[in-house]
Amino acid sequence: MIDLDAVVSLRTIATEGSVARAAALLGFTPSAVSQQVKRLERETGVTLLERAGRGVVLTDAATRLVVASTPVLADIERIRADIQSLADTPEALVGEIRLAAFSTVVRGLLVPVLADLAARHPTLRLPLRESEPWETIALVASGQRDLGIVHRWGGVALAMPDHLVETPLFTDVADVILPRTHRLAGRSSLLPEDLADEPWVATFDSTICRQWLRRLFDGVSGAPRIVHESMEFENHLEVARAGLAVALVPRLGRGKLSEDLVAIPTEGPASTRAVSAVHRRTQADSPALRVVLDAVARRAVDLAGA
Repeated sequence: MIDLDAVVSLRTIATEGSVARAAALLGFTPSAVSQQVKRLERETGVTLLERAGRGVVLTDAATRLVVASTPVLADIERIRADIQSLADTPEALVGEIRLAAFSTVVRGLLVPVLADLAARHPTLRLPLRESEPWETIALVASGQRDLGIVHRWGGVALAMPDHLVETPLFTDVADVILPRTHRLAGRSSLLPEDLADEPWVATFDSTICRQWLRRLFDGVSGAPRIVHESMEFENHLEVARAGLAVALVPRLGRGKLSEDLVAIPTEGPASTRAVSAVHRRTQADSPALRVVLDAVARRAVDLAGA
């Protein structure tokens, strides 16, 4: 009989490109994942992995196995959800809902939610991984995570596979952060043209937030002029405080600003982002997933009304 846990490991190796990265994602040691694959090779009688430089690639047989197993794993997921729905009380929730989310929603929404869920459902495991929205969608779509929280800034595209369900949560807003001594600090709102000559601090080029900042300046030649890069919005605030650059920082997870900084909204849809949750359709009847999603949604309502 084919070991489906080993098949899941094989699928993860395919998406991650190495045994080590797959092991880190699955919470195993590389040795344990390698042993799973070797056991699967003995069960099937074929070679499943081949060396490719410093990594590994799937053989044709392994690729066929991964593709063929996809509907089987989806059926098992549906069966698991159906069985869990027979539990008499919420306290009977067991198992694991693996989450993936972007950094500001982790501290601005998820941490208190997970703490409350841990107290109410001690037998429900809720491991969390921080990831960019497009990575989160890939993780949920491939079965490596169960529930993801993503965002869309303005018109930045975010492809959603057909087998995923998206639940809108709330709309977040970003403000331009300036030192209180800045020439624009007294304005009630700002246009992109007002900021065209300013130096900026931004996240890395590969992130959605960087694309969103560029989209804010559509039609404004030469802007934004990015001189500093950091993945942490807390660092952006410090850079702005020192007068080295201005920053565009979302309100979610930002906390109260110190007296020497001001936050000024910008005009137009590019300064807002839609935050939503995503999960696979096959998990729609999972009581555990529903409990987590409902808790996230309630917290989102609180944030929207704050």
